[in-house]
Amino acid sequence: MNIGCHVSIAGGIWNAPERAAAFGCGVMQIFTRSPQGGPAPRLTEDTLAKWNAEIKKHNIRNVYIHTPYFINFASANNRIRYGSVSVIRDELERGTLLGARYVMTHLGSAKDIGQDEGVKQTAELLAKSLDGYKGSCKLLIENSAGAGAVIGDNFREIAKIIKRTGSKAIAGICLDTQHSFASGYDWRTTQSFAETIERLHSELGIEKIKMMHANDSKVEFGAHKDRHEHIGDGFIGTDGFRHITRFAEKHGIDMILETEHDKVAEDIAILKKMRSRDV
Repeated sequence: MNIGCHVSIAGGIWNAPERAAAFGCGVMQIFTRSPQGGPAPRLTEDTLAKWNAEIKKHNIRNVYIHTPYFINFASANNRIRYGSVSVIRDELERGTLLGARYVMTHLGSAKDIGQDEGVKQTAELLAKSLDGYKGSCKLLIENSAGAGAVIGDNFREIAKIIKRTGSKAIAGICLDTQHSFASGYDWRTTQSFAETIERLHSELGIEKIKMMHANDSKVEFGAHKDRHEHIGDGFIGTDGFRHITRFAEKHGIDMILETEHDKVAEDIAILKKMRSRDV
């Protein structure tokens, strides 16, 4: 099990490994394009050569890619939903070129068409994204915090979408600790942690958890808001993250922090101490 964080690709994607290493990362997460939209930078032979050299130099063991923020398979707008299909496929192809392990994505919001139709449309368009895909990089669905009509705030719904899609290119989920806490999964105590793991197992299956976003929460349990906090400074707390980190270690699940860079190196150090049982 490895620990890392999200890092910038500013100035060239090959700069990301050095930034990750400076924070103490063994793994890292990146955007391969602007998260707000626009064309993706070309992955030329020269770019890939520099990237691979930097990955090796800084001993980055796994790379994870986050899709842009505008992904919404449940939109009523053709441009948005079919643009989402195109970008998911493109990110997987780019991930294969970069040697990334997984691409992770949110699914969007069903406010335009309703929850039932949104889930159905999401599964159909995800299947379209993955039709004929043969690359090595696989897709993960990230759970959401549950604000509004967002899709994927509980793992039963995500499991339904994965089953309906029927594609082996979907490896499982990226479990975001803050999003799950905000949507009603309690990590804080020994008892609530055990109950949450049992619930996850019944709704989805523990084997579907392929990586984690390790974020504490600025908002209280069940608040349905996406607000990340540094480890131990939020409502999940230090005890909760001891349980989470040791669970991740037991199951070989990499942990990626998405906290602010002013303290992310400290967050990484804390999780490493928890992994080694030093705290």
